[in-house]
Parts: sequence; C-alpha cells; structure tokens
Amino acid sequence: MTADDFGLLARRSFLARLGLAGAVLGGTAAAAQAQAQPPSPGGWQPARHAQDDWLDTLPGKHRMFFDTTTPSAIGQGVFFANNYFTGSKNGYGLEPKDVALVIGMRHQSTGFAFSDAMWAKYGAGLAERAGNFTDPKTKAVPVINVYRASGYGQELPNLGVTIDTVAKNGVHFAVCQMATRACSVAIARRTGGKAEDIYTELVANLIPNAHMVPAGIVAVNHAQERGYSFVAVS
Repeated sequence: MTADDFGLLARRSFLARLGLAGAVLGGTAAAAQAQAQPPSPGGWQPARHAQDDWLDTLPGKHRMFFDTTTPSAIGQGVFFANNYFTGSKNGYGLEPKDVALVIGMRHQSTGFAFSDAMWAKYGAGLAERAGNFTDPKTKAVPVINVYRASGYGQELPNLGVTIDTVAKNGVHFAVCQMATRACSVAIARRTGGKAEDIYTELVANLIPNAHMVPAGIVAVNHAQERGYSFVAVS
C-alpha cells in the first residue's frame, strides 16, 4: 500500500467520524428540542379533590408549604414563617396578604394544633404522642400549648414567635387527621374515655386557621400539585 493509499484511508476515517459525531449531536439536539416541548393535551395532570379546595382560597402571589413532624419542627416552622413574611416585605415590598403560607402539622407535631384547653385537659396523652414532650420551663407535662404562649424566648425554637402571631398574618395549618386519631387513642387509654368522642373534642378545639386534612403526608403532595413550594422543616 502506498503513502497515497494511507492518506486516502485516513481522510475517509476522519470523514466517517465527523459524520457520526454530527449524527450524535443532531440526535442530542433533537432530543433536547423534544424535551422542551410542552406536554400534549392528553398528558398527565394531577386530579383535584374538593377536600383540598381550601388551598386555593388563600390569597397570595407566592405559595409556600412548611412540613413539620416533630415538636421542634413546628416551633421552627412558625419562626421560619415569620422570617418569610419579613424577607418578602423587606426584599420585595410584599405584604402578608401577598403570600399564601401553610404549615403542615403531622406525626409528633400534631398535638400543637390544639387549644390550651385541650392541653390542660389531655396534656399527658398529647405529650406522649409528641415524643414525651415536656414544658421547658416546668420540666413537666405541658398544661398549655407552649407554641401559643409568650415568655419562652430562647427556650423554644420559635424564639418567641407564636402560632397566633403568624396566624394573624394569614398562615394556615394543615392538621393530620390520622395523627389526631392516634392522639385520641392515646388519651382514651390514659383517661378511660372513648377515642371517637375525644377525637371530636380535639377537632372542635383547633388553633386559628387550622384545617383537618385526611393525612398530613397526602396534604404535602396535593399542596405541591396546586402550586405550593415545599420545605421540610426538621
């Protein structure tokens, strides 16, 4: 084989590789263009349920959902909600009415969705379901909803910002029905009462702006499908 033959083969090999690269790049561009296309009218869309319609009644240009599952998390969630209002005001000139903000209360944070009267009456059962939570001042079972009380300061993670403070600014609360029923069972075991009656009493004594949802984890999903950004508070 002559030097000219080698040169011809090299040129052919280069052109073949160039053609392959073009095909790959072209395919990548075509795939990217396909991905950029909006979904077809027949594409998947989330189902909407009447139980969730209250999420759309909250006014606001922005939507946020804080998910809490522990006593510490609900305190931080209340504190972060206040920060969200402050940051939106200072940075963007937005008022609380411009923000739709929901705090989810499920698992061990659920007990703090109930009034002082329920803590005074059923504190032992609620504290049990909150991971044996104790009042940081008395070191005993709480007889009030500590996240509605002032005067705790640095002793609680809400740092003095109360549930009622953020509720007045428009925060709403999604309260887990499943966890509420678990609270009623724990209370019934301690008091000898009927769990169903206690459940009804708890639901009648919710904090301001509270909504019972079938399950807190489901509310997390459905809120996102209605345009709420999601933050897990730990």
